[in-house]
Amino acid sequence: MALIISVSAGSATLEWEIFRTLKLDAPPLDMAISPDGKSIYILTHSGDIQIFDLDGRLKDKIELRKPVDQIQLGPNGDHLFVTDRQNKVVEVIKLDFIKQITIQGSPFKGPENAPVMIADFSDFE
Repeated sequence: MALIISVSAGSATLEWEIFRTLKLDAPPLDMAISPDGKSIYILTHSGDIQIFDLDGRLKDKIELRKPVDQIQLGPNGDHLFVTDRQNKVVEVIKLDFIKQITIQGSPFKGPENAPVMIADFSDFE
């Protein structure tokens, strides 16, 4: 009885290209991506956290200006964990995202420039 085993040498192929290059103010140390994949948080050597959108535009910056080693976003993307190994510290930064709402052409009552606050109760039952 003869056993013949045929093994085909298959290999997967990968096509890739550089999609975008983000220009930073200082060398990068660490990065994190928001849970929705729409924001990129980059920790720089100067201690700043630069926040980019997927189009490569700088959306915002958190200026810590102290030694920081790593960053990590919480599962909901509303907390940023910042580690400082030298001082044996982990800081938790709460992130609140402010969204501009265009009301041009909408009916209103009262002063046009009156401040408005909208509260979102995600745990309301």
